[in-house]
Amino acid sequence: MSSHRKPRTTQGPLTRRAVRIGLFAAGVAGAATAVPAQAATAMPHAAFASDHVFSHADRGHHTQIRDSFTVRQFGKVNAAAVRNQANAVSAGCSADDHCRSVALSFQIVTIAGEHTRLNAVNLSDAANKECTGCQTLAGAYQFVVSTPNPLLLDGTARGKLADIHHRLDALSRSTLPADELRTKADGLAAEVTAVLHDAVANAPKGDPHSDVTLHRHLDGWPRR
Repeated sequence: MSSHRKPRTTQGPLTRRAVRIGLFAAGVAGAATAVPAQAATAMPHAAFASDHVFSHADRGHHTQIRDSFTVRQFGKVNAAAVRNQANAVSAGCSADDHCRSVALSFQIVTIAGEHTRLNAVNLSDAANKECTGCQTLAGAYQFVVSTPNPLLLDGTARGKLADIHHRLDALSRSTLPADELRTKADGLAAEVTAVLHDAVANAPKGDPHSDVTLHRHLDGWPRR
């Protein structure tokens, strides 16, 4: 699928926050690549994926909006390393001439296997740099679906996810204040989770131990 607040000054480097799960095997290191859905029935393998959205607003470009919505269906794997990241920066604007920077990244990953080694990283940072009154929001949403047997999302699930993607694009382009936009993004994430739960429940030979996990990190100003 396609990818497309804070009256405060941050002078240091962007802080990093991560959600990490499982063990990262030495043999898993390498370049980030996505395995196509057709590989879901292949022999177990190592899988890699990395999605990163970055937005930067300043006096030359007062508004910059970026969003991404990706679906990675890896099938049966013995190890997986997945990373999702959103960074937003507003710099050099003022209360009378403020900036708006928004970065939102939705990453969906499906993996299968009984003893899969998983390293999942989900990061977001929003920074105002000498930018009084600016609105800056970074949101990273990572959905990991783990099942014993490979799961391929059917047409119904893909159609629902495509609709959510369309509404994420529209939300990113909206002029809603950052705090309202954050609430709306959380709502879309809840819809994604529901679609994935339904897909797991309706899959052939569904397993009660299948799991859908959401890693969510939002950063931005003005703060609540």
